[in-house]
Amino acid sequence: MRSWYTILPKNPWISIYVWVIFCIMPFYFIIRSLSIFEISIGILLILLFFLSHYFSFNSKSALLYMWISFEMVLNVAMTLMYGYVYLSLFTAFFIGNFRNNVGFFIMYGLHIGFTILSIVAGYFIDLDLFLSQTPFIIITVVGVVLLPFTLYSKNKREKLQGQLETANERIAELIIHEERQRIARDLHDTLGQKLSMIGLKSDLASRLVTKNPEAAIQEIKEIRQTASIALKEVRELVSDMRAVKLQEELARVKQILEAAEIEYEIQGNSAELQLPVLVESVLSMSLKEAITNVVKHSEAKKCAIIIERNDNEVILTIYDTGKGFNEKLNIAGNGLKGMRERLEFINGSVQIESKEGTKLMISIPLAITHQKGSE
Repeated sequence: MRSWYTILPKNPWISIYVWVIFCIMPFYFIIRSLSIFEISIGILLILLFFLSHYFSFNSKSALLYMWISFEMVLNVAMTLMYGYVYLSLFTAFFIGNFRNNVGFFIMYGLHIGFTILSIVAGYFIDLDLFLSQTPFIIITVVGVVLLPFTLYSKNKREKLQGQLETANERIAELIIHEERQRIARDLHDTLGQKLSMIGLKSDLASRLVTKNPEAAIQEIKEIRQTASIALKEVRELVSDMRAVKLQEELARVKQILEAAEIEYEIQGNSAELQLPVLVESVLSMSLKEAITNVVKHSEAKKCAIIIERNDNEVILTIYDTGKGFNEKLNIAGNGLKGMRERLEFINGSVQIESKEGTKLMISIPLAITHQKGSE
């Protein structure tokens, strides 16, 4: 349920207290009348205006235009009968938030026309009252003219920015998908035929070991030669990829955590890891994704990053003291699925624990990529 004050126009330059004053001021203009009947009519008009403003605030159909039109009529009545023109600012701010282009320009034009005509008529009805208010009336007219269009342009710009961000995210997803497909094609073309040949020659060598040892030795030599060629082609393929350095990514992560006012601790020396290019790139992208989730969703005060390496694998652990892991939010909305896909591509894995915070552990094997003496 909305609080009463949420129906007041929101603007960074005008305090809510100013709008409260605009709500109270018409009663001062009304009690200037000597007749109880006129005072009663004025109070009724004010109540009807704010009632229609409330209904227009909560309407999303054609009734919205009816309530706004009713507000315009009440604005004219208050101007002509009591010299109070400032309720038109409420209507002006509300019109500025219209989403429909045609509806905005129609109501915008009508509101300007009714406001100016009622003010001109007011000078003929009570010249002294309107002359005393002339500076404020000019400000009101300027507000009625500029504020709706300013708000309309601002909302439209924010909408376009949102659409642009969505388009950029979609483009980024398509680029990642296309890059994944390209890598898969290149690896298939590079390794597919040679691995099939290695498999066939291995079967042939196993059958020739007892029957023809010399032929078996020759097949084994050809297997080794084919494997060396395949390894060389894979290295050339990896060298063409855009490398993401872990040390550079850690520097960016520090800046992000500091900007988010999250205390951090980094254990392990990334400069001494000496990782293959592909492994380091995947590890860096996974670290970036994990820290992005920590900053956006964990509400954590502390974060620890631990980098370890042994003879068989490299392990990256990210721990935060936040509110814990939300599976639906983090997997579907924040790229954890993409992280898993990148890790699976190099036989890596990710594990998540959510106990008094979130612990994410990424492990990538190194046995295949680090063979001493390989050519």
